[in-house]
Amino acid sequence: MASINFKKKEIECKIVYYGPGRSGKTTNLEYIFKSYKNYVAGEMISIKTEGDRTLFFDFLPIGIGMIKGFNIRVQLYTVPGQVQYKSTRKLVLKQADGIVFVADSVKVRREKNILSLKDMQANLKEYGISIYKVPLVLQYNKRDLADQGIPLMPLDQMEKELNSQLKVPSFPAIAVAGQGVGKTLKECLKLTIVSIRKQLNLV
Repeated sequence: MASINFKKKEIECKIVYYGPGRSGKTTNLEYIFKSYKNYVAGEMISIKTEGDRTLFFDFLPIGIGMIKGFNIRVQLYTVPGQVQYKSTRKLVLKQADGIVFVADSVKVRREKNILSLKDMQANLKEYGISIYKVPLVLQYNKRDLADQGIPLMPLDQMEKELNSQLKVPSFPAIAVAGQGVGKTLKECLKLTIVSIRKQLNLV
């Protein structure tokens, strides 16, 4: 849950990028860090795990408004997607105010997307949070790989398999080029702020 820093007049919230290994979570954060450098407080911290990384940094988005005179400070996190880092994923997900689930559009990664989404749902449940109530946005990444002859899943198939029950906002993306990255983050921030207002009775 978001916390209030009365001294700094800030509301601090946490957005986590979740998804299978190598789906593009790190690429999203690296693009945001580089492109919105003026809104980043401090450096990006990287905790390396074999085959994947956990990244996080403070983000002070401008132009999304204030809540009762308080600025909004966002901590952006990624989780390691590899199966063996289940405990790390669960820990990073703790007290998340919003989530971006980054799905891999490559056809052979279909099952990994589904398993990762189930893993996220199970971890949220252990914290007493329903996947249907947390601010959540889906991103269908790597849409450019079809140009390289790599078979991709059609967007309507990904919607059906990942979003037919959730019915949350979703965006196609090419994170390496920054396409869809800003839209995804902006939508997640919007949903998160609405949720925080409700939690803090500031509606």
